[in-house]
Parts: sequence; structure tokens; C-alpha cells
Amino acid sequence: MRKIIHCDCDCFFAAVEMRDNPEYRDIPLAVGGRSDRRGVIATCNYKARAFGVRSAMATAYALKLCPTLTVIPGQMEKYRLVSRQIMQIYREVTDIIEPLSLDEAYLDVSDSELFQGSATRIAEMLRCRVSEVTGITISAGVAPNKFLAKVASDWNKPDGLCVIRPDQVEEFVENLAVKKLHGVGSKTAEKLELMGVTTCADLKKLSREHLAEHFGRFGERLFELSRGVDNRAVVTQRVRKSISVEHTFSKDLKTIEESLSHIPELYLELQRRFSQLQGDRAIQGIFVKLKFNDFTQTTIEHRTTVHDESLFSGLMKQGYQRGNKPVRLLGLGFRLDNREAEALQQLSLWP
Repeated sequence: MRKIIHCDCDCFFAAVEMRDNPEYRDIPLAVGGRSDRRGVIATCNYKARAFGVRSAMATAYALKLCPTLTVIPGQMEKYRLVSRQIMQIYREVTDIIEPLSLDEAYLDVSDSELFQGSATRIAEMLRCRVSEVTGITISAGVAPNKFLAKVASDWNKPDGLCVIRPDQVEEFVENLAVKKLHGVGSKTAEKLELMGVTTCADLKKLSREHLAEHFGRFGERLFELSRGVDNRAVVTQRVRKSISVEHTFSKDLKTIEESLSHIPELYLELQRRFSQLQGDRAIQGIFVKLKFNDFTQTTIEHRTTVHDESLFSGLMKQGYQRGNKPVRLLGLGFRLDNREAEALQQLSLWP
């Protein structure tokens, strides 16, 4: 039985800025791009979230929801420094760490002898240490697997701890909303609801074959998650081959001009995600994904080490011509050069 802790910093970028600038602590604050440049919100504090402001939201729309919102540009080098401090604290507990981004990681403490092997007490210690050393609060989830640990870390945010013991798994999962399952987006949740499924208890009533028929390979995953099953190990050496962002629109984009108008915000979000990658990674290509209103889709790529909005625009025009119909989803991405990551693995320097 594994003992997994999922640690997640609370509104990380905003938390660092509030720590360093006392004037930001009692006001709605967001880190993101400017509204007059089609900027998007990278993260925001909880005072801003009370107005409905969320990550990846257009800054202009966020300001409509919260006119008093203060939006500041990000300082990635400062955030990376704090992230390195936090990861070093995690390494005091275990070497089996899987960073997901600058502010989020899985820890496997199954073999730890700290606190007589109590994962709960280890998580409590980590939360205290991170707060003392960095001034940042983290929320933690403790569970027998990664899926449940990640759900648990979000349960008592901010600055919270949630523990799911092995004997609590079945009851906890049965009462869990299916929209909380990893990979279940709004469309999948809507499809499940039409099938009469809103909780994992409902989902458990469906056979493996029935789920596979309606959701393909993801149906198998739904079958397992609805029973609290997740056999994935915490991976300490993982090479990401690409990174991307995509957005499904509530109304189809009817022309190529409409599609092109969304490139700036998607491109900014892609750059933000790329900046959060652990280690130095080089870009070796770019790609654009389009899904049309009939659910057909196409991806077009270009091998390059440089990138800008105009290159993505050119690819999008080519991709649009393949379908020449309204678009419901757009995505932009980078293909990554793995040579640096492979060298780090060989030298055992991967974090």
C-alpha cells in the first residue's frame, strides 16, 4: 500500500507577491497580462476568486467581474527561486518526488521512517516547514494513490490538509462528483449527466464494456477511478515531449478571422506553461490543433527553434483550410528537444 502526498501551493504567484508586497495582501490581486494586449490571468488570490476570477481567464473579462482587481506582471525568476526552496524541503523527506510544475508535486513516503512512518504527520511537518522557510502556504492531500491524493489536496484549500485512509477510500470515492475525476472536462461531465451519472456511485453501476463503448479508452480509466483505483507510481524521471494549451469555445468560431483573433491569448498561456517546466528545455517545433463543429480535428506542425504569433497564425490558416467549417476548439503547442533532459537523467541530476 503506497503512501502518497500531493502538495500544492496556494495561489502560488500571487502568494509570492503578497509576501513581498504587504499592500497586496488585503486586495483582489492577479498575476497576468494586460487587458489591452489580450492578456490572461496566470493566477489570482482568494479575494479575487470570490468575484469569480480564475486562472486562464481573459484579463479584460476578469476586470469586468472585479473592477477593483489589481493585475501585475509575473516575475518568473523569483517564482523559480521560491519553487527550488520548496522542492529542497520536500527532498528532506524523500527522494521520490514528481514535480508537476513550479508549485505542485507528488511525494511517495511509503518507505519513510519519519514520525514512525505516518504520512499524515509528514505532510503536517512539510506544511509548517514551507511556511516557515518561504512564507508560502501549501495545501496537502494524503492518500494511498496519486488520484486520491490530488483530489484531497484541493479539499480544504487554502492552507489545508485532507487525509484519505485506505479504509475510507470506498466511501470517499462513492460520494465524489464525477467532475472531480482527472480528465473529466465540462463536455464529458455533461455527457455523463445525460446518462444519469453525477457521482462515482452512479458511475460504478456502469460496466467496463458500457463505458468503453461510450468513451473509448478513457472509459477504462473511468471504470478504475470510480473504484478509487490508480496504480501509477510517482515518477522521478520523466521527459516531457511537448507542451500545449487548448480552449473549447462555448460558441463555434465561424470564420478563420475569429480563430486567428484567439492566438494572442493562447500564445501567452503557452509561454506561461513553458516557463514553468523544470530544467532547461529547447523548443524544436510548434503545432496547432483545430477541432471542428462536427468533432473532426486536425493538427499541423512546423519544425523550428524560433516561435512567434505569426508562425502560429500561418499554421492555423493551413489547418483551417483542411476542414473549412466552424471551429469549436483551438490549441497551440511546442515540441520539445529531449537531449538536455536525457543528459540530466544520465547524470542523475533530474530534480
